Amino acid sequence: MAVQSPVIGKISSEAAPQEMLLAVGVILILMVLFIPLPTILIDLGLAFSISVSIVILMVALWIQKPLEFSVFPTILLIATLLRLALNVATTRSILANGSQGVDAAGNVIAGFSEFVMGGDFVIGTVVFVILVVVNFVVITKGATRIAEVGARFTLDAIPGKQMAIDADLSAGAIGEQEARQRRQELEEESSFFGSMDGASKFVRGDAIAGIIITAVNVFGGIVIGVTRYDMELGEAADVFTKLSIGDGLVTQIPALIVSLSAGLLVAKGGTRGSAEKAVFRQLGNYPRAIMVSGIVVMLLGVAPGLPFLPFALLGGGLFALSRSIPIKIAAREAAQFEEKEAEDREAKEASRDTLKESLRVPELELCFGKQISASMLKQREELHTRVGRLRRKFVEQFGFVVPEIKVSDDLSLPPKRYELKIHGTIVASEQLRVGEVLVILGDGPQPDLPGEEAVEPAFGMKAMWFPQSYAAELKRNGFTPVDGLSALLTHVREVVRNNLSQLLSYKDMRSLLGRLDPEYKRLLDEISPSQISNSGLQAVLKLLLAERVSIRNLNLILEAIAEVAPHVRRAEQLVEHVRMRMASQICGDLADGGVLNVLRLGPRWDLAFHEALKRDQNGEVVEFDIAPSQIEDFGKDLSKLVKEKMDAGQSFVLVTTPDMRTFVRMVTERLWPTLSVLSHTEISRGIQVETLGSVS
Repeated sequence: MAVQSPVIGKISSEAAPQEMLLAVGVILILMVLFIPLPTILIDLGLAFSISVSIVILMVALWIQKPLEFSVFPTILLIATLLRLALNVATTRSILANGSQGVDAAGNVIAGFSEFVMGGDFVIGTVVFVILVVVNFVVITKGATRIAEVGARFTLDAIPGKQMAIDADLSAGAIGEQEARQRRQELEEESSFFGSMDGASKFVRGDAIAGIIITAVNVFGGIVIGVTRYDMELGEAADVFTKLSIGDGLVTQIPALIVSLSAGLLVAKGGTRGSAEKAVFRQLGNYPRAIMVSGIVVMLLGVAPGLPFLPFALLGGGLFALSRSIPIKIAAREAAQFEEKEAEDREAKEASRDTLKESLRVPELELCFGKQISASMLKQREELHTRVGRLRRKFVEQFGFVVPEIKVSDDLSLPPKRYELKIHGTIVASEQLRVGEVLVILGDGPQPDLPGEEAVEPAFGMKAMWFPQSYAAELKRNGFTPVDGLSALLTHVREVVRNNLSQLLSYKDMRSLLGRLDPEYKRLLDEISPSQISNSGLQAVLKLLLAERVSIRNLNLILEAIAEVAPHVRRAEQLVEHVRMRMASQICGDLADGGVLNVLRLGPRWDLAFHEALKRDQNGEVVEFDIAPSQIEDFGKDLSKLVKEKMDAGQSFVLVTTPDMRTFVRMVTERLWPTLSVLSHTEISRGIQVETLGSVS
């Protein structure tokens, strides 16, 4: 004995009434074609046909997009079959019982013949012909053409849309589920417009059938009335024409409504939203056009021979509408903005409570103590504006977008202290005196005013804090007071500049490579990953940024890497070759007025570093071995010379040989992180070099 699945049985039992109802309805429509109906059923059927057409029109007006009414072709076919079946039934009733008068085919047809025709079959004939022309020539023909073009362009666009979905899926922009959903929508769209192209032929054929059936009813009714019922020709013509035209009107009105629905549906195209919202929203976007239209309409009211009142009322209404539209648009935008802000706040609050949010560490974070946070409340907007300008300068100078700086409050900090964190690690911490100004002194004279000695946070120079009330007097005495916000941002700028290599993420590098020109993308495909990996490229860029070398000329960097990548694997060696190729840019960024001031290694330290380089049998440097005492002595000699030149206000670089440059930089960056170290091969042609001294 077969056992039925409970799930399948449940689904079948639930779906059975709807399936049976539709099947019975189609069978009844087919039976109407062959079985005579009493007038009460004819009236019910005609009323049902008109009701269905009105429902279809309302749905077509209020749907958001055409695919939401994808069953329309099926409904159109059933509605057309219903009207044709009712046409056959009314034709049978008119020809069989027409001699009884205008009530022979039911009260609906009699009502239309009296109400619409006014009891005059000539008026009814004219109205019927006009409705047929409007339906057949205007609406149906236009809807058919739109459906044909829509189906053609939709089918032609399928390959391109499919490729776009595959590309988004490959790039990771969408997931597998969304890609599957898009493909399904694409299939439904092509099927819908193809079906609409065929369904529009139903509407066209229905209009033609209505004309033929009405003509047959008139001619056949007159013949039957004269030959079978011994009616006078005029009497037969009057009765059967009224009945036939009334029947034609009853049929053409729902046909006209359904044709209009089809036209609205296919004409909607890619416009989203219900028809009335789309129409009024797009018309309302141009209040000046409505204003000019109102003025023109009012001018027509004063034209000779035209009535003033209707044009004046309509023109005044359009003018008033044009004045009210901007107010409504502003209110709507304000409401949308408030709604979006509320949604963002809810989303942030919801995400703040999740465990995943606690795992996310900001790339750059500036934390304020309680007192600084309270004083910055009025300056938050200025702070964000100046931070934005700071990030923009980094983009122009170094060629990549520095991450956004998250500003937060930390009550665990001392009230006057702030911290700058990179990837959650504190890299700088300093005090900021609220309501005071900072004066950088260096080795210069000290103002004769009460203040507190301090160290300038960005460059470590001697400075003093003074109350804000002394700012004007300090300026008169020749000093330059710096407000707390400027001192803070200068510190942030220098800390970020010293940590650029940590801020260049893999995602940032991929974004930079994605903006390359097509030719350089092909060059990148040639060398990566066969000769250098993406992580290797990132290492090269990080090493350049660690020495404050801009990577804005990414094309030249790729060319330089491509030249030696087949022969060199170490990132340090690649960087040295890239720096040599970028000599013009490096010297141009470091030169002062076209002059490059340099410090050289004296004979003692030149020999010491050279002897510390241990080489293999191929001459490649494999080890750097120098005594710690020598590093200390070198640091003292370098610091003495560098401090002397910096106090004199001179900008300079340290120059050494190519094979020692990396190791000299490794020693000097701990003492003077901002001191650039160049090799002789990195000094470009045409640059004027001036030697300021030597470390000895």
